[in-house]
Amino acid sequence: MEKITPETIAAHNLTPEEFTRIKELLGRDPNLVELGVFSVMWSEHCSYKSSRIHLKRLPTTGARVIVPPGENAGVVDVGDGWCAAFKIESHNHPSFIEPFQGAATGVGGILRDIFTMGARPVAALNSLRFGSLDDPKNGKRNRSLLAGVVAGIAHYGNAFGVPTVGGEVAFDDAYAMNPLVNAFALGLVRNDQIFFGKATGVGNPVLYVGAKTGRDGIHGATMASAEFDEEALEKRPTVQVGDPFLEKLLLEGCLEAMRSGAIAGIQDMGAAGLTCSTCEMAARAGTGIEIDLLLVPQRETGMTAYEMLLSESQERMLIVAHKGREREVADIFRKWDLDAVVIGVVRDDGRMRVNHNGQVVCDV
Repeated sequence: MEKITPETIAAHNLTPEEFTRIKELLGRDPNLVELGVFSVMWSEHCSYKSSRIHLKRLPTTGARVIVPPGENAGVVDVGDGWCAAFKIESHNHPSFIEPFQGAATGVGGILRDIFTMGARPVAALNSLRFGSLDDPKNGKRNRSLLAGVVAGIAHYGNAFGVPTVGGEVAFDDAYAMNPLVNAFALGLVRNDQIFFGKATGVGNPVLYVGAKTGRDGIHGATMASAEFDEEALEKRPTVQVGDPFLEKLLLEGCLEAMRSGAIAGIQDMGAAGLTCSTCEMAARAGTGIEIDLLLVPQRETGMTAYEMLLSESQERMLIVAHKGREREVADIFRKWDLDAVVIGVVRDDGRMRVNHNGQVVCDV
């Protein structure tokens, strides 16, 4: 087992105090895979560890609130049996590093959050902030960011088939090395057809659906939580690459599978990929999940457990099917020319357990 050094801990954006807490939780030293899991799950992007105190000040309840914070998207009752699902999310750091793909995958991720709830996306908006375009020092970079971000947003929404119906943009020197790229998506769903990201039903099969896993976006969540600086520009491999046409197929496949009644729970693989989707689905349901990485569809050879768990390859979903109906779900996605394979099972032990090459590589 690779030795965990202070340098390794720092490279994962964890503090010595956080590493001590990890050892307390596990009752032992973590291995490298487990360290990677904690690194992304405790990142600001996934855990909101520094902003949570401010977010708690916002109103989250009301007569029309159907799904409050904690799920993939919020849902409110708009009358006549219809609900609106919506969410806004930032993709600031990825867009700073690679403006086009950073912004495009921000739109892709927010659209997945909407149809994960069972809603069909109908509109997108955005709120953008850039440094001054005529700034002597950063003007050229700011103009490049503006052009790339706007093009990325337009590309993904247009190819997916959802219009960007509005937005706002402002320029100020304060945003010169700190652009803000906030994507918003809205969808509609019947109030009796809302789905949740919960791994319910001990013994139910866990399916991997959508695009194959590659090495793009590894540690994207950790990167998205880091400081903005010139060194960040060297981190382009941590920015995901999107395919809006494949996501359109994923949308239609998911909505059809939901209508079939074969799905118990569903979660998109966004930030932290397989790690976040398995942990969050099990945590919400109070269950556990066990998966085998050898069963995960891969588009690159020789991928390690660490790489597969932390990959943020886009257009992927994790589905918990009702036991005995996994073939039905797989057949639906196969019709849409998408991979859908059983990679694990829901357990009752409250743990996230990962097997690879016949060995347990993560047990937290």
